[in-house]
Amino acid sequence: MTAQTVSEPKAYATAVDSPARFRNLLTAEWIKLWSLRSTYWVLGVGALAVIGINVNSARTNAQRLAHQPELPPAPPPGFPAKPEMLFDPLAAAFVDPAWQLLMVIAGSVGALAVFGEYTTGLIRITFAAVPARHAVMTAKAIVMVAVTLVLGTVVAGTSFGVTQAILQDHHGMSLGDPGALRAVAASALLAPLCALVGMALGALVRHAAGTVVAVVGVLLMVPALFTGETYRWVKEIGNAMPLCAWRALVRNPARDYAAEKYPVPVGEAWGVFGGWALVAAVVMVAVVRRRDV
Repeated sequence: MTAQTVSEPKAYATAVDSPARFRNLLTAEWIKLWSLRSTYWVLGVGALAVIGINVNSARTNAQRLAHQPELPPAPPPGFPAKPEMLFDPLAAAFVDPAWQLLMVIAGSVGALAVFGEYTTGLIRITFAAVPARHAVMTAKAIVMVAVTLVLGTVVAGTSFGVTQAILQDHHGMSLGDPGALRAVAASALLAPLCALVGMALGALVRHAAGTVVAVVGVLLMVPALFTGETYRWVKEIGNAMPLCAWRALVRNPARDYAAEKYPVPVGEAWGVFGGWALVAAVVMVAVVRRRDV
């Protein structure tokens, strides 16, 4: 009797890993996410806020440029290579405060998907029905990544398209211009990356206020602490954070950043994105499998 009781969860866990069972898990996680009205409001209002900040930046720059001599879009031969003297239309679509807001929104929604079940006790029911915890968390992560990837793509594409249309008389860019497609892709991927980080922190902290504070601290505060260029090791720590990697990927390659110490190469920035996503997913699954509910 005991042997049969012990073997049943193992057999069920194996069954859950089958494609049909896993599709059911995906459906369940999708229903959990969209059954909360806060999901609609947070993602919808957040997307509008991010796009609005970027559009307002473009409008402000367009009005300013309309009343002053035209600035060159890139340094011509013999022009002093000082980025602050040049107008960068790409920067108007990727304003730091806007995308920091998106990072917090995506990270918080990801965290809520995990700690919300712990605070309500729903996680016990979930794991009782599906003993294969790794399958549950994998399905939860896939649904969250899919939703936030759509969010990031819509926000990045809309921000770029609208801002460049506003700046069309001031060297507005198209996706075919150098660096434009990379910037849009990096900004679209920033949302699912931060959602995964939020899920990992939610699994570790398991408390609403503590998790949100951890999300803001890891995604925004830590990079702010490692921005100095006096010591290379300080800057390198900052360069390994998602925010700094994103800033490197949305830069306009037409501008000269030679004066900056210890810049983040494009390849390294993509590596930071991939590394953080992988570590966050592994931490989330490992913590949930080993810790009691």
